[in-house]
Amino acid sequence: MTDSTAADAPGAGPSGAPASPASPDFPSRDGSGGHPFALLLDSWVLTQRAVLHQVGRPGPLLFSLAFNVLIVLIFVHLLGGAMMVPGGGGYRDFLMPGMFVMAMLFGIGTTTLAVATDRERGVTDRFLSMPLSPAAVLIARAVADMLVAVLTLTVMVATALAIGWRHNGSVGEFAAALGLVLLLRFALVWVGVYLGLTLSGAGAVNGVQTLEFPVGFLSAAFVATTTMPGWLGTLADWNPISSTVDACRMLFGSPGVASGSWVTDHSPMMAVVWPVLLVLLFFPLSVNAFRRLNR
Repeated sequence: MTDSTAADAPGAGPSGAPASPASPDFPSRDGSGGHPFALLLDSWVLTQRAVLHQVGRPGPLLFSLAFNVLIVLIFVHLLGGAMMVPGGGGYRDFLMPGMFVMAMLFGIGTTTLAVATDRERGVTDRFLSMPLSPAAVLIARAVADMLVAVLTLTVMVATALAIGWRHNGSVGEFAAALGLVLLLRFALVWVGVYLGLTLSGAGAVNGVQTLEFPVGFLSAAFVATTTMPGWLGTLADWNPISSTVDACRMLFGSPGVASGSWVTDHSPMMAVVWPVLLVLLFFPLSVNAFRRLNR
């Protein structure tokens, strides 16, 4: 949905000394890209490019927004009557925190597809040959995808309010819940970037999109994990999606948050821990994968 980003291969710094291996920094090609202002300027230009690409070709974004709204309507109006919420309460109020998180999970596929498409069409190679900060390409990818995430979440919240969903917490709790949703999406950006840089062929990329629903179903997004078989419920409890969903339900005051496992009882903390771990894992992997493109 947005344009791809890249990272530079390791090389010498401006003085000819080897770049420090202490952190995944991006040495400049012409000696200017390492300057913070140059990095910000390059990031701004590449982010504008990604946004203009979205505006010029709005079809995929509009389809993605419509798909998320359609899934909400299907589960609330077609399947909601058959769903039971542990402890009582309406399924709509139980479901919506899960749908907010699922909309972020669906973003992995679009990020992966955009990065892989740019790589296969040579756009990434052109970025690598330009006198710009390679770090800016990754930053622009993250910023552009997060802008889409904010728009998607806004549409999802508006849809939820339109069908009668209401949060029962304070304004601060409402904002904190949305912040956790966006934090998870930020972590998933780097998962998508890494997959887009390493997977080859449309089939592999489509496979990522195919796996989104199984990952979502094996969580607390649609049903309470206490209704699953014991071993399956344990797997679902430890799904990072479940931690964010359960934390949002607590903050929204939604029904159906069942305790019993350590990870569920500490879901607000785990809703922060899981995204941080994902970023710590996939950001360096994305940097290294991008550098390898220039070797």
